[in-house]
Amino acid sequence: MAGVVAQINGNPIWIHALFRSNPSRSSSPFSLPPLSWRKGKVTMSCKQSYLASINEGVKAHLKHAIPAREQLAVYEPMHYLTFAAPWNTAPALCVAACELVGGNRNLALPTAAALHLMYAASYTHENLPLQESCRPKSTIHHEYGPNIELLTGDSIMPFGLEVLAKSDDPAQNISGRILRVTVEITRSVGSQGMIYGQYLEVESLQSNGCRSCHVEEIERVCEKYEGSLYACAATCGAIMGGGSEEEIEKMRSYGLYAGKIQGMTNRVKGNDKDLVKLVEEMRGLAIKELEGFDDAKVQAFSSFFLR
Repeated sequence: MAGVVAQINGNPIWIHALFRSNPSRSSSPFSLPPLSWRKGKVTMSCKQSYLASINEGVKAHLKHAIPAREQLAVYEPMHYLTFAAPWNTAPALCVAACELVGGNRNLALPTAAALHLMYAASYTHENLPLQESCRPKSTIHHEYGPNIELLTGDSIMPFGLEVLAKSDDPAQNISGRILRVTVEITRSVGSQGMIYGQYLEVESLQSNGCRSCHVEEIERVCEKYEGSLYACAATCGAIMGGGSEEEIEKMRSYGLYAGKIQGMTNRVKGNDKDLVKLVEEMRGLAIKELEGFDDAKVQAFSSFFLR
């Protein structure tokens, strides 16, 4: 193993490259962008794309959180699969919801990072290179075999909770918020949420001989899969931002609609009339949930997550 290692707050991190510790694999390194960390709230009027600035912050937090430490045989694939998983807008929604209710984005970054880790773990398990599947092929380049990827997915999920727990700062008096979002996340990604949505999708595809399902079936899948994930993200962001109970529940509903829209438009290709009608209805319901928030923030907020 060779690489460039630095320390932040006494913790070693990768800042340039790691060479494969297993000589049976390629010896070429994979590179990481330099770590960039800036404190302070980035407003809607920032010249840099609002969504891009949030994603940059979440990725920087993840790179800081995943340290270069023993056992490298565990942490190396963990780092790889965390960033190989497709990046969705749920983590960004978490941070944006925090700012929408008046919070500072730094409060929500660990939660957003934890959400991506949960999704990455689930995506890794869902796309193991084991057998033919009705699902679309994964975009992940499988650097590791199915056994390592299965074990790595198992390690990523609890690490997400560790990242969240370590963000507790007694000086900020946010322990109650962190406990609450931990419960939200574990409930939303588990057997009653995202995992259940994955099960419904597999079951539906198998029963339909891998053919496209009806819009009603797809909606049911998306409500549990993306709907649960995005509802959780928006809810957690509002909690970490110190939102009122009314604001938190508005964000929950908004996230549910936004997630369902994302899931359905990703699954149904072409101009399906039933889908178009349903998506427009959900978009209207989502926008209605934003009533009462700052108009300037709402315009930018809705444009990113209801496309």
